[in-house]
Amino acid sequence: MSATNSQELRELIQGPGDVEWRYDMRHQCQEILPGLLLGPFQVSKNLASLRELGISHIICIRDVKEAFSVRPRFPGSFEYLVLDVQDSEEQNLIRLFPRAQQFINAALSRSGRVLVHCNGGISLSPAFVIMFVMQHYQLSWEDALHLVQNRRYCISPNGGFLTQIKEYESIYKASITVSTFPVSRQAAPRRKREDDDDDDDVERGDKRPLVDGNPSYDPDAMES
Repeated sequence: MSATNSQELRELIQGPGDVEWRYDMRHQCQEILPGLLLGPFQVSKNLASLRELGISHIICIRDVKEAFSVRPRFPGSFEYLVLDVQDSEEQNLIRLFPRAQQFINAALSRSGRVLVHCNGGISLSPAFVIMFVMQHYQLSWEDALHLVQNRRYCISPNGGFLTQIKEYESIYKASITVSTFPVSRQAAPRRKREDDDDDDDVERGDKRPLVDGNPSYDPDAMES
């Protein structure tokens, strides 16, 4: 999905201009785009708040050593996706991102509302949301980062995550290029091979005798 013009795109990235960020807002969640919210684990523990927000799906992103405490609290009330990752610069996020992307897209397509959270909502979960927003609106990594940051000011993905976010821009753009590659060009080599096969048949046909034999020919006919 892409914005229809540059002005709409600028307004989208800048976000609401009337929000005065307060320190305690880091303990709340913010709506990054319609139906997609980002916040800390604390929000996912409040059933009344989740229902008030209309949440239907939750992505719980946690470090393995946090699994005992950072976990789905209401599995009977919401659909969960749990991703065990490490909040370290060596963690490969790009490999895990497709699962999160598919989960969010499926929820939004059913008019659901998705909360994406990690422990603090500062580094891990924002990195996934930035990549989703980047591809969803076909933005550069800088614009996607600013879009998310202008709604949740406290985010700060670590250096390794930022590097992967930059890399993901070229990955998703390449996938778009491949998907829009003309089908006719992809089919051309096959047609050429079929034409070559036809030419081979003709050449082989020229080498065959026009008459394989004359079964009605009688060798004794001239002697009578």
